[in-house]
Amino acid sequence: MIVIQPDMEPLAITVNGRAREINAAPGAMLLNILRDELGLTGTKEACGRGECGACTVLVGGRSVLSCVTLAAVVTEPVETIEGLVTESLPFREAMADLGGFQCGYCTAGVIVQAMVLLRAGLPADDAVLAKEMAGNLCRCTGYRAILAALRRVDRA
Repeated sequence: MIVIQPDMEPLAITVNGRAREINAAPGAMLLNILRDELGLTGTKEACGRGECGACTVLVGGRSVLSCVTLAAVVTEPVETIEGLVTESLPFREAMADLGGFQCGYCTAGVIVQAMVLLRAGLPADDAVLAKEMAGNLCRCTGYRAILAALRRVDRA
């Protein structure tokens, strides 16, 4: 049973394969629902304006910036970094081997975006691959190790 609080609306959302029903404030962003209501804190907020990619999640298999996505309009299943732990293991291992992790703040968003590309098949051209990852800002690594990790996993 959903108890409706003042200024709250019922929200049905499927996250990482689990259907959830919660109360949410009108205008609540998906990021806040994931972190504050569902306790899925792997998705990070950095810029809060949809510019950095740290908050990237999958909605219906497509990458979405959760800090600028209204939770109320999400009708397809959501996958967060927590839901991609097993699938992302080869990429995470390659990132560790090649030095793709440094401070780690961008890591969840990078991994989520990488899963989109790996599922679809990586573009052959490195410039295109770099462009596909450009929405996920990393201030530490310079991207070479991230792109090398993607190539390693794609060839495996």
